[in-house]
Amino acid sequence: MRKLLIALTLALAIVGQINIQVQAQSVVAENELKSPDGKLQFEFYQKQIGENKTQMYYTVSFGGKPVVLESELGILIENQLFESALGIENDQAQLWCENLGLKSVEQSATDTIWTPVYGERSVVRDSYTEMVLHFAKYEESGQMEEGHGGTSYDKRRSYQMDLVVRAYNEGIAFRYHFPETSNGLFLHIAGEQTSFTLPEGTMAWYERWAQGPYSYLPLNDWLDECERPLTLELKNGLSVALLEAQMVDYSRGKFKLDDEKANTIDLTMYDKVDAISPYSTPWRVIMVAETPGELLENNDLVLNLNTPNQIQNTSWIKPGKVIRSNLTTTEAKECVDFAAERNLQYVHLDAGWYGPEMKVASDATSVSPTRDLDMQEVVNYGASKGIGIFVYINQRALTDKLDEVFAQCREWGIKGIKFGFVQIGSNRWTNWMHDAVKKAAEYQLMVDIHDEYRPTGFSRTYPNLLTQEGIRGNEEMPDATHNTVLPFTRYLAGAGDYTICYYNNRIKTTHAHQLALSVVYYSPLQFLYWYDKPSFYKGEKEIAFFDAVKTVWDDTKVLNGEVGKYITVARRSGDEWFVGAITNNDARTIEIPLTFLEADKKYKATIYSDDDQLKSRTKVNIQIEEVSASKKLTFDLKGSGGVAIQIKED
Repeated sequence: MRKLLIALTLALAIVGQINIQVQAQSVVAENELKSPDGKLQFEFYQKQIGENKTQMYYTVSFGGKPVVLESELGILIENQLFESALGIENDQAQLWCENLGLKSVEQSATDTIWTPVYGERSVVRDSYTEMVLHFAKYEESGQMEEGHGGTSYDKRRSYQMDLVVRAYNEGIAFRYHFPETSNGLFLHIAGEQTSFTLPEGTMAWYERWAQGPYSYLPLNDWLDECERPLTLELKNGLSVALLEAQMVDYSRGKFKLDDEKANTIDLTMYDKVDAISPYSTPWRVIMVAETPGELLENNDLVLNLNTPNQIQNTSWIKPGKVIRSNLTTTEAKECVDFAAERNLQYVHLDAGWYGPEMKVASDATSVSPTRDLDMQEVVNYGASKGIGIFVYINQRALTDKLDEVFAQCREWGIKGIKFGFVQIGSNRWTNWMHDAVKKAAEYQLMVDIHDEYRPTGFSRTYPNLLTQEGIRGNEEMPDATHNTVLPFTRYLAGAGDYTICYYNNRIKTTHAHQLALSVVYYSPLQFLYWYDKPSFYKGEKEIAFFDAVKTVWDDTKVLNGEVGKYITVARRSGDEWFVGAITNNDARTIEIPLTFLEADKKYKATIYSDDDQLKSRTKVNIQIEEVSASKKLTFDLKGSGGVAIQIKED
């Protein structure tokens, strides 16, 4: 039987003052939607592009400025098994995908507030308008017939698909939904036609893989696919980011340049997806802001597009700060003592405690006999000091033994697991990963996923997933310029486990820069001493900032910044504010307005800054100033430098 390729093509369009060059007689259907504040607009329309075929398009504008020009959207489905079961010839079955009819349109508005278990803000607003476009096609092909296995099938085919579109003040999101049908719809999704045509002159922060470096490139001559989020700078001054949300049961998407159409980015999928209706694809997200800092402030949009928390009792989910230990009982206890003294919450035992992590024979239900490590003794000692234990486990040791391994960890009293060397991308391993997080919740285990996994908001649904890597962090010793790109790119997707290495002599930034990263970078599980040991600490007074800094926040503000140049972030926990500012490899003067403080109140700011005149090995100066909301602090940051500030009411 010939292979059947069914192409469902659809589009949504946002239009402000964009002049769409479309002949009136060629437009089949047209619908508009606006964000709650009216700035973001889109228009959905179908055009006749052939004698027997229509194509669907969308455009996006913000405040009258073009964001996405006319672009196609669609999803490719190979349904050979389904058509075979119905006894329908390919040429007959193929007709349904052309001239897919728009049957009805629903519009609604939502404006709610929800409280996360933890986050960059203690309260999140979820406000949007929504449009659901219902498409359908019906074809009569006869009466009931016996299909494969004796099952009766109705040869009257019913194809239904919805395009669900949401307009937030922060961006546009859309996905394809296949409702349940009477005869059932088997979906073998081969790819998407989703595309984004940007205005001429758009620049991109291109990254080939999740732990790769960034390049600032125009929309041409890319070497390969680009990771998501993909942050774009438009010539009209807008900042835009392309993301995906709720990628839980699908295949990972990336972005590549279209082979034929200029300034056009196509969504690419890692692999094919098998599903049965009812089924929804992940959300495709277009964030839009007037400044790049607003993109980071608006990153709760990804969480809003995910299912609410499914864990009833979350009292055992406790974010915190971590130090990594070597794999002996003695060294682990030393780290526990250091953690208790320095207001850390966890000690992490990394790869190798149960045997060679790359060998299938290594069993994570027991400690390797080659290790001088008594897991139960370490866990008990940590508990006596109020310190929890995290352990690393390679996916090889988890794949077929989730219950056995998790049960043993729970018996020991382990608080969380870092999944390592995870397989990512395919539908199979995407499902496995999120099912493993759900399973960990049954055993009250927190999770940190390392390597290439990047978040799409699943921490809202299962908040035991505290953080993940998917980042070129301090393990790889990036320079300061890379560090000033990350807040506007990778951190739009969610928490990132950067693994700060304070004392390591290979770091390419100043120590004040490292202190500031603990505020600039959000991770509910924050590693502060990745390559360090307790013995490295020699009484440096500035470590008090790490002692005091939090890992979850009640409010977050991006005070200023430019991608790849600098950023200043202020975060509040209770009545305290913490501020972090970093520059790239270049020296620069930055101003930090304190307008986020309450007016008519006096505050005390403890400032940690670089000072090459000091004779200490870390060269961090500490000074205390009285400040208020009307004050503006000015700092001359050296290249690769930074400043960290703790502010308390006086």
